[in-house]
This record gives sequence, structure tokens and C-alpha cells, in this order.
Amino acid sequence: MSARAWLAFLSVSVLWGIPYFFIKVAVDDGIPPAFLAWVRVSLAALLLGLLCWRLGLFAELRGRWRALGAYAVVEIAIPFPLIAVGEQRISSSLTAILIATVPLILALLALRFDHEERADGRRLVGLLVGFAGVVALVGLDVTGSPGELLGAGAILLAALGYAVGPMLLKRGFRAIDPRVTMAGALAIAAVVLTPAALADLPAAAPSTETIVSLVVLGVFCTALAFVLFATLIAEAGPSRASVITYVAPLVAVALGVGVLDERLGAGAIVGLLLILAGSWLSTGRRRRVQTLSG
Repeated sequence: MSARAWLAFLSVSVLWGIPYFFIKVAVDDGIPPAFLAWVRVSLAALLLGLLCWRLGLFAELRGRWRALGAYAVVEIAIPFPLIAVGEQRISSSLTAILIATVPLILALLALRFDHEERADGRRLVGLLVGFAGVVALVGLDVTGSPGELLGAGAILLAALGYAVGPMLLKRGFRAIDPRVTMAGALAIAAVVLTPAALADLPAAAPSTETIVSLVVLGVFCTALAFVLFATLIAEAGPSRASVITYVAPLVAVALGVGVLDERLGAGAIVGLLLILAGSWLSTGRRRRVQTLSG
């Protein structure tokens, strides 16, 4: 990858490793999932929208709003509330580990929908290893109650959205400035989330910790991170871009265990190792002959 891609990769790995901590702080303080997602998305849309308006970038989206709307719903409007729903029932550490299945899901989808990203050989082995990790995690650590299973299911659905999103972005937005792509997508997602947010407002004023969490989520973990992620997709492709999940779960687990006093069971540890190993195998470099020929 280029130096620009590596910088984006490292930055997004950290910025998408810390959201689960801040989401957990907010939901534990009583912030409803849809409202949390709406605040986060709206703040990010406002910041990026003002920047793109000043730079005159919105003209680049002419004729692309329908495709951008599909991306916004799949990548933002659905996964963001689902993650908050999941974190009402499971720890931030387990949430991050389950989100680490994104490269596996993307590799599986590529078998049917994206020839360039299709897995074969050791990459197929990686899918099986990663799937074994999900089974170990769910089977050993989140079978204690229906609520935990519901939370894990919500996170896995969010992971599916995160896998589909980059494939949609790759198809029609490579030549578009990533800042305006994300500004448009976030604005659409904010509009989509508004009815749900208004229907479920917080019962009490948020604490200072929660306000800080929402600001960090909107400004850094969304506005800045999405621009960097779009840059990474353009530079390295969706499969390698999704490999941020190698680092992001480790950041999330460190925060969950070190700050929130979360405990990792045997299933979480085994599952994390298998998922990361499977992701690495399933999104690995193609054979050299394929690289040279294409």
C-alpha cells in the first residue's frame, strides 16, 4: 500500500477502535440507540457539509444521490443504532470482537458479487477459521441469556452492513472526493434517523461524560474517520481497507478491560484470535501472477 494508505489505515484503526467505549458510556447513561446514532451522524454531517460547501464539492455528487442513499442506509443508518442496541446487552469488548467479522463477511459476499475481491485457496481457509471464531465466541461467551444473544445478533447485522457498504462505495465513487461522499452519506443517514430519534428521546439530561462521548463520536469517530476510510478504500480496495478490524478490536478491548472493568471469557479470547487469524487469511494478498496480470 502507499504511504497515504498506511496513514489512513493506522488512523482509522484507532478511530474505529474507540467508538465502542464511548457508545457504552452513552447507552449506560440512558441515551436511546436511535437518538445516539442521530446525534453522532448529524454532528458529523454538519461539519463535513460546511467544509464541502466552502470547497464547492457538492457538484461532484450530481446524478449519484440514489447510489449514495443506498450506501448511507446500509453503512450508517442501520448499523449505528444496531451497535448501540447491542451494547445495551453485551460489553464493548465483545461488540468490537464481533465487528471484527467484517472482513470475513466481505470475503464471503465477494464470492458472488465482486470478482476482484473473491477469496480462493488460503483465503477460503480463512473464512472457515474466522467462522469458527464466531462460533467459539457466541457459543462460549454470549449464550447466558436471550438478551445477550439478541445483542450479539444486532452487532452481527451491523457487521453485515459494514461489509456491504465498502462494496457499494467502490462501484461508483472512486473518482469522487471522499469528503463530499461522506458528507452526503451522513446527511442522508441523519434524515433517515430523524423520525426514530424523535420517537425515543432521552428521559433525562445527559451527563458531562455522555456529552463528551457524543462529541468524540461525531467529530473524530465519524466525520474524520469516514473521510479517512473512504481514502483507504480508494487507495487499497475494500478488502484490505476492512483489515482495520485487525487493530480496532484490540484498541476496544484494551479500553473495555482497562477503563470499564469488563472481563473477557475464554470464548472471547479464543474467538478474537480465530477471527483475526481468519480475517488475515481471507483478505490476504492474491497470488503474484494474478497481481502482475491485472
